[in-house]
Amino acid sequence: MGEITPDERVYWTWQFVRINATIVYTWATMAFLVLGSWLITRKLSTGPELSRWQNFLEVIVDYTRKQIQEISQQKPDRYLAFIGTLFVFIAVSNALAIVPGYVPPTASLSTTAALAICVLVAVPVFGITRVGLGAYLRNYIRPNPVMLPFNIVGELSRTLALAVRLFGNVMSGAKIAAILLALVPFVVPIIMHAFGLLTGLVQAYIFSILAMVYIASGAKAQGQGEAPEEGPGGPSTKGARDDG
Repeated sequence: MGEITPDERVYWTWQFVRINATIVYTWATMAFLVLGSWLITRKLSTGPELSRWQNFLEVIVDYTRKQIQEISQQKPDRYLAFIGTLFVFIAVSNALAIVPGYVPPTASLSTTAALAICVLVAVPVFGITRVGLGAYLRNYIRPNPVMLPFNIVGELSRTLALAVRLFGNVMSGAKIAAILLALVPFVVPIIMHAFGLLTGLVQAYIFSILAMVYIASGAKAQGQGEAPEEGPGGPSTKGARDDG
């Protein structure tokens, strides 16, 4: 109850090395995702009959592709791995909060800041690889060079906003649930946990969508866009499976 973030819970210290709850739960989430991905993908099927987990995974991939294409108006393949990883990591981190003793690493400002910095780096990387270094840098001096410092501050401020928004929502949700658990230890916390699951998924969706918006704005092709893929979400894995 007294901890603001899981950073304050330190499990092991040696000289300048500190292993706190944020690190432990981040690696636990990563291990859970790696193990789950391996179990789901080790026996992938290209036939008409799929396991429920493979079907669930394909639904997530197809939906992510559709969202990326709708936002960027570009082929989603180049962005799918990055945006999909952001969404899945944040969503699973928040969803595992129902496990007793688990604290979502997204309740730590250090984790949300790291995710926001990843977006900050991804914006120029995707932008430069798409339109070139010169065309990307010219975006900072539009409509005139006077806007250069304002555009730079805008890049940094939206990174801060990404980090603080996710941290504030997840941390406050966890604290509210803990307070209600102390006051009313039965029915109300169950309802709050269910509401927290929904909020966690919404926050994962919002963070991923904002990241894609920032990347798409930086990667726009000076008035020349790519022809979008056919269909609302491009060729999905199911379509490829049917063709085979």
